[in-house]
Amino acid sequence: MATEPDSKKHQTYRHALLMFSKPPVPGLVKTRLTQAAGGIFSEEEAAELFHRSLFDVMELCINAVEQLEAEDEDAAAADPSAPRHEYGFFISTTPAKNLDIMRELFTKSGEWPREFTYILDSGSTFDEHFDDAFKQVFAAGYDSVLSVGGDIPLLPLSHITNGFRWLQYFLTHSEKGGMVQAPCQECGVSLIGWTRNAPIDHQGVYYSMTGRPALDAYVQKCSEQDLPMASLSPVADVDNVQDLAHAISLARSARYTQRFQSDFYVPQRFLQWVDWRGLKVGTPPNEDRDSRDGIDT
Repeated sequence: MATEPDSKKHQTYRHALLMFSKPPVPGLVKTRLTQAAGGIFSEEEAAELFHRSLFDVMELCINAVEQLEAEDEDAAAADPSAPRHEYGFFISTTPAKNLDIMRELFTKSGEWPREFTYILDSGSTFDEHFDDAFKQVFAAGYDSVLSVGGDIPLLPLSHITNGFRWLQYFLTHSEKGGMVQAPCQECGVSLIGWTRNAPIDHQGVYYSMTGRPALDAYVQKCSEQDLPMASLSPVADVDNVQDLAHAISLARSARYTQRFQSDFYVPQRFLQWVDWRGLKVGTPPNEDRDSRDGIDT
């Protein structure tokens, strides 16, 4: 078999999308949305909402990777020596019984356009579980990991494409690699990822005894190592009723906007359930006819 001339050889990088999530089991997920915690749903309803959001997020990630692969094909056609990029999908959860539940959940939902590798993360703290999942993916031969959770139905598709683009950039332009993150609404992150060679981990980020927020912890870790970090715009996850109201308004806005911006992703499963339940978002009546006339409170 003829070999590719040296001038045409290319470097191939492997990138992983990691869904780090619990399965949608009643009483296990979105408990702050339940009536027992002052919310509006039963445990079963909260789990169903999360189930739909989880599938919406995974579909969005697949669509984003397909866009990146199409761009990669165009780049290769224009320059056969250009770096190539391959993508894999991992779903990580714990304990072992939940891994089986998650696998069955996706298998029974029908055929997905991608194969998922299911992994069991372990540890005594959230930080250790997160580190273990990253280590397993890197051990499988991947050069970067981009991780999201299942409770961010309004995650922009561009966050996945730009997240991977930043990781690709760091792989080729930084000896230390780099990290990319998108903040959430509560000083944490909705998306996090880094390259294989990045000198960073999750230790002390979520299991913090000092009260330091997760985002601040990541920034401090990067600054101590002088590690490049890219920041994407904030994305709210859905933890409580206020978050849910925000997400519903944004999702309905996205559904209308898609008529005019075809690349706007709409979390259809999430919205269908919200509409079926007849959920409405309201705010207190505004009795101040003109706040510019006095003190803005």
